[in-house]
Amino acid sequence: MTNWVRTPEQLARLAQSLAGSAALALDTESDSLHHHLEKVCLIQVATDRGDACLVDPLVLRDLSLLAPIMADPGVAKVLHGADYDVTTLKRDFGFRFAGIFDTMIAARFLGRPQVGLQAMAQAELGVTLSKASQRDDWSRRPLTPVQEQYALADVSHLLVLQARLAGELRQLGRLAWVQEESDAVAALEPARRSRDPEAYQKVKGMRRLSRRQQAVLREIYGWREGVAEATDVPAFKLFSSEALLEMAERSPRTAAELAQVRGLSPRVRGRGDELLGAIGRALDLPETELPRLSPTPPRPVLSEPVRKHIESLRAWRTKTAARLAVDISVVLPQRLLERLAQAAPRRVEALHEIEGLRRWRVEAFGPELLATLAT
Repeated sequence: MTNWVRTPEQLARLAQSLAGSAALALDTESDSLHHHLEKVCLIQVATDRGDACLVDPLVLRDLSLLAPIMADPGVAKVLHGADYDVTTLKRDFGFRFAGIFDTMIAARFLGRPQVGLQAMAQAELGVTLSKASQRDDWSRRPLTPVQEQYALADVSHLLVLQARLAGELRQLGRLAWVQEESDAVAALEPARRSRDPEAYQKVKGMRRLSRRQQAVLREIYGWREGVAEATDVPAFKLFSSEALLEMAERSPRTAAELAQVRGLSPRVRGRGDELLGAIGRALDLPETELPRLSPTPPRPVLSEPVRKHIESLRAWRTKTAARLAVDISVVLPQRLLERLAQAAPRRVEALHEIEGLRRWRVEAFGPELLATLAT
């Protein structure tokens, strides 16, 4: 029978039991595919003693009893692809995190070709994890036995997987690398729900539109967000960015013209008059109120020395990644490569000032980086 935590008393017992653990596996399930205002709907916990449970945050909105455990660096929290879990748990429950170990990061630093949890469980442990409930609406209750089994399986093997990966990392001298990267995940800012009034500018293809069409895009983008908030339906389920762009380009004025637009949900078609009203408002705006987008900043013109640094760093990165048998992005992501090339530090101490470079890269590659930049 599944061990559920649904009452304050059960939560208190869980918090007390976790305080004696050296490590626990952690995962969450949310409802972003089914609701506009996404939330954490389930928290799965497994301990190094072999027990596991499901915490129901839809019933227990106050999870502050678990906060000390999450913030305790002496209790390892093992997650796979931890960034989403960490940022949403921070947002919904105000947790702080320390002692994170991300097995997905570990897999990348070991050069595994596939780093998803299902692939890792199969390759490392010979365990087949189901994907059957991956896209379920986790806000619905009660959960089925299949959903409970799926949720618990995501944490049941994490500690064994972590031990295996950590042992290999230790032998290769890379355990501290993964720990520092995991610490960076623990320090991520909470996820946010605030509406961005300029978000319409991120729609792919919007910059090819005329200013009038951009006004239509802005208006119907805002209308869609308002409907999503009012109905708690994800915006992408109302209509896609492709449909959004099509409406901005064609600017339908009548129901017959709107009917020609592909990809509108029945809910939206039922509110066609409202949508046409939004389009009409944009078409009637005076010229002075049309969007004025700041021009896309041109890519900076790189000096000849910087270009040479980039070429040298790329060549070094390729050789180093091959030697370590990892992806080049593990050795030096492109954004860091460009920062290094532009800063061109000459001393190891200056490497520490490069944002995002991390201590482990300076310690592992510092002299090599300086020598590469000096050529």
